[in-house]
Amino acid sequence: MVSLYDPVRAAMFQLQPEAAHDLTLRLSALPGAAGIIRAIAGAPVDDPVTLMGLRFANRVGLAAGLDKNARYIDALAASGFGFLEVGTVTPKPQPGNAKPRMFRLAQQRAVINRFGFNNDGLDEFLRNVGRRRFAGVLGLNIGKNAVTPNDRAIEDYRLGLRRCHPVASYITVNISSPNTSDLRALQHDQALSDMLDALTAERAACESDGQRHVPLLLKIAPDLSHDQIQQIAGQVVAHGFDGVIATNTTIDKSQVAASPHAGEAGGLSGGPLLQRSNEVIAGLRACLPPGFPIIGVGGIMSAADALQKFEAGANLVQIYTGLVYQGPALVGQCAAAAKRYFAQRP
Repeated sequence: MVSLYDPVRAAMFQLQPEAAHDLTLRLSALPGAAGIIRAIAGAPVDDPVTLMGLRFANRVGLAAGLDKNARYIDALAASGFGFLEVGTVTPKPQPGNAKPRMFRLAQQRAVINRFGFNNDGLDEFLRNVGRRRFAGVLGLNIGKNAVTPNDRAIEDYRLGLRRCHPVASYITVNISSPNTSDLRALQHDQALSDMLDALTAERAACESDGQRHVPLLLKIAPDLSHDQIQQIAGQVVAHGFDGVIATNTTIDKSQVAASPHAGEAGGLSGGPLLQRSNEVIAGLRACLPPGFPIIGVGGIMSAADALQKFEAGANLVQIYTGLVYQGPALVGQCAAAAKRYFAQRP
């Protein structure tokens, strides 16, 4: 069936991936664009759910990475998301890795990127957040600068938390991108414990200054062993984190070996990530206390894919690469399927 998005995708696929990404965002913010987006996306699905003390309009959110500088919050909200997450933001501006750094694998409905936390820094990010009209749940995703060594990474994350705390609905700690050297080492052992301990202490300091409680979530990689998943689950609970986002992109390109871009460095997202991200979600659910919030992300290209995330144990889901291939109608399709799914559960 031909959709309203098909000619848009055909036109954008004539451009280089990052150019298409940037142009799509700029066009979405033009006067009148919201009406076009709503026509393609359909009516927003009203399916409120409360988790972590927050009221989500429905269970389908935007994953971090699409709007790194929080410039397009209101435009993206027109797609009917139940919540949005923007970033990753680092304390200081940085250009990210050299271009080209984004590659489409159309046959596999996938993308490889090695952006490297390209962003305009905290000051500009927070100015943009302050300009939004969107009143729904807004997650802010924080990271470290590439020039900051791992033994000083905690300082970057503490600063990001402190600055974002007054305006965030929740804060996501991103230590799982494969595109910043050695970042994923922070997911393991004492480095992880030290990071989580420092951030829960920083949040407590913010709250002691009279600020409200802001949930903290940890975003993890799909390239983890069962033992590592168990360790992370224990750490987030022990340190008082409020949720886990599973997963970031994968460095395993085995499923796309036939693609001419398979040898590109960076993280793989899209359809080939679905099964592995679901396995990580299921592993977390088996280790975490009942009801502990998990946001599932990775490989959602259809409503059926979203339901697999919920069946694996996710409470909410996020999409990004699916928007590239399916367009904004995917948001409503997934949200409607989630509404039916949870209505039937005891």
